[in-house]
Amino acid sequence: MKKTAIILMILTIFSKIFGFARDITLSYFYGASNISDAYLISITIPMVIFSFIGTGIATGYIPMYSKIENSSGIVEANIYTNNLVNVLIVMCTFIVILGFLFTNQIVKLFASGFEGDTLVLAVKFTKISLLGIYFTGVVYIFKGFLQIKGNYTIPALVGFPLNFIIILSIFISSKTNILVLSIGSVIAIASQLILVLPSAYKKGYKYEFILNIKDEHIKDMAYIALPVIIGVSVNQINILVDRTLASQIAIGGISALNYANRLNGFVQGIFVISIATVMYPMISKMAVENNMIGLKKTLSEAISSINLLVLPATVGAMIFAEPIVRLLFGRGAFDANAISMTSYALFFYSIGMVSFGLREVLSRAFYAMQDTKTPMINAAIAMVMNIILNIILSKFLGIGGLAFATSISAIFCTVLLFISLRKKIGSFGMKSIIISFIKILCASLVMGVIAKVSYNILLNSINANLSLIISIGIGAVIHFIIIYFMKIEEVDTMVSTLKKKLKKV
Repeated sequence: MKKTAIILMILTIFSKIFGFARDITLSYFYGASNISDAYLISITIPMVIFSFIGTGIATGYIPMYSKIENSSGIVEANIYTNNLVNVLIVMCTFIVILGFLFTNQIVKLFASGFEGDTLVLAVKFTKISLLGIYFTGVVYIFKGFLQIKGNYTIPALVGFPLNFIIILSIFISSKTNILVLSIGSVIAIASQLILVLPSAYKKGYKYEFILNIKDEHIKDMAYIALPVIIGVSVNQINILVDRTLASQIAIGGISALNYANRLNGFVQGIFVISIATVMYPMISKMAVENNMIGLKKTLSEAISSINLLVLPATVGAMIFAEPIVRLLFGRGAFDANAISMTSYALFFYSIGMVSFGLREVLSRAFYAMQDTKTPMINAAIAMVMNIILNIILSKFLGIGGLAFATSISAIFCTVLLFISLRKKIGSFGMKSIIISFIKILCASLVMGVIAKVSYNILLNSINANLSLIISIGIGAVIHFIIIYFMKIEEVDTMVSTLKKKLKKV
């Protein structure tokens, strides 16, 4: 798992850097303005409307495919896949028709602060963006199919054509027609099929028109997926509340929140999703085979690895929130006010960074055991907390209050998941996980202090961006040296593997 996860991380780093180039391009040409707000809402709406269905299907598809393949063979599993694809296309058609009929009302629901030209533009953008859900749904299925077949590389690469086309559309829209922004987004989403479909065919997939809504496998998957859909829709409601309140707080508030969330998502995408993506098919198979020892060991490794990688990133993001935002976005139309709002939100998002990651892994552990109700209940509790805190904290902290509310609810939800999982499967090495967590936290705090002092000293002689890069480099080296001598199992394993590789060379 570790080798595959490392390869995925490397691919994801490049993909996320490309993704950042996309966000930087948007911030350069449109800053944190009414245009960027309208555009971001238009791509958020189809994501919120459909992603919970897509995530539910992707979550239910992998363990269900493994179960069918194990009991009835590959042919029956592929029939199930084709049926699911066609059912999904029918569902998407209904969603698109409803979206077209009620676009204005939907936009007002997602951004109640929009008025005049901003509202008109958001409605135009959204009508175009809704078409992208056809491609999003199919990509969800085929990424899952490839992961089951052991191909993690292609699903990790789909971000490259996506981001390239979006960057191109942002540039062209600034020179021609603003609607190219949304048209480009739909084309970008569709481009992912160019990678996943041929790879799926190479792994044995063959399309057939099979449409049977009453199929028992579809019903079983729906039973698994429904709580996931409800749980994910709960998270999307949080996004809805965040964006609505942000639209009322300030012009550009939605954009600032989005850019800060993207930075948080960068860390999640590189470290958390890479580990969770590799882990999920493995523990799903272990759960089917009732291999609880292997499942617990894999889960414990994943949790400790996330702590090891995300904790120092958390400390770094909190200490250097403003310099990081200035380095990445501080040019073009992205003015001082945009930098201030975005860095403020980033600081508060960073507080929950580790919890966001652990929640992802713990939820997948439940999904692998076909228990989708527990994460759903926990997510619902966290949603209620998030909405209440959003309303309260936004009055005192503005945009930062929305981010802080998200972090607090994520921490609370993660604690609940740990308790529930301990009750369900018994001990899975919590003592060693906690000890490892404390060691890594201490190392991260020392790293943060040294990096901040280095930054302040370097500012006297070189520019801020170069000072930041050097300081982060110094911090990373210090962090590694400290954890190397702390006898953390994951670090010792990593160093041992590296030594063996170097000896072979």
